[in-house]
Amino acid sequence: MSAPGSLRIVIAEDNAILRDGLAGLLAERGHEVVAMVGDATDLSTVVGTHAPDVAVVDVRMPPSFTDEGLLAAIELRRKYPRTGVLVFSQWVETRYATELLADGAGGVGYLLKDRVADVGDFMDALGRVATGGTALDPEVVSQLMGAARQQDSLDRLTPREREVLELMAQGLTNAAIARALTVTERAVEKHIGNIFTKLDLPPSDTHHRRVLAVLRLKG
Repeated sequence: MSAPGSLRIVIAEDNAILRDGLAGLLAERGHEVVAMVGDATDLSTVVGTHAPDVAVVDVRMPPSFTDEGLLAAIELRRKYPRTGVLVFSQWVETRYATELLADGAGGVGYLLKDRVADVGDFMDALGRVATGGTALDPEVVSQLMGAARQQDSLDRLTPREREVLELMAQGLTNAAIARALTVTERAVEKHIGNIFTKLDLPPSDTHHRRVLAVLRLKG
């Protein structure tokens, strides 16, 4: 049985050294690590089996090392809302992080490994998440707000402007876009000018606005 004030924790981390080191750190402070997994596919199963207070989850895990951990964290929030989820990673994945935090119910956190300089701060954050609070690194908040502003700017585009941008993303020239849409090149140039304005891409000697606009779409 766990000691009063201790937490029951599941760790999902593919790096064995980091996983074991974190487990040792938590044990030293009186917490119980009830299970550890090296990939995201087993996370839901062990949480369902052990019913921990909180799961500490990396973002990029096998097999593709992209966003498996974050998707697993979202699944945990849906299936086991009483279990807190603390994402602990080197990466900010804005697309799914927004979904993870969307319900605003608490019991969730997102910290960056490189920015946690004090063990006490990490333990405090873990405790808040386990008891229904939140713990968000300021850099995570900043990037999420930036992603939201980016999406807002895309939402300002008209359907035709969005269509032009999508054709730009395919690598088409203005002439090819004009042929695809059965409009004049002048009309395409006007649409592209509007796109640059709405995406807040002023003329620049150091950045290619066409490329930046396409990156906004793909972001």
